[in-house]
Amino acid sequence: QVQLVESGGGLVQPGGSLRLSCAASGTIFAINAMGWYRQAPGKQRELVAIITTGGRTDYADSVKGRFTISRDNAKNTVYLQMNSLKPEDTAVYYCNADQIATKVGGIPMYEYDYWGQGTQVTVSS
Repeated sequence: QVQLVESGGGLVQPGGSLRLSCAASGTIFAINAMGWYRQAPGKQRELVAIITTGGRTDYADSVKGRFTISRDNAKNTVYLQMNSLKPEDTAVYYCNADQIATKVGGIPMYEYDYWGQGTQVTVSS
């Protein structure tokens, strides 16, 4: 059973930094794109940043120049370095893997759209 587990959230003052991590565990042969999403109270979940296996990245306009996504394919881990944090960055941040090559019942197969449990990021003075 594949699981994604996020860590690194917390409370930080405006202008501060946090680094989120998301580690995928279980029987994993490969992971396609991995991304970070966030959901603020009363709002829809939105894409923050995404990174392909080859390292190509894309960001929401609201975080460009402040956030950096990276991944370690050997560790099946994706990171989100968040700098110059603003109160409007406050949200629950979720990790996503869009396609994972794994085994189910001993049979190799692809599974899709895995999510972590989320980690709270609060930016407040």
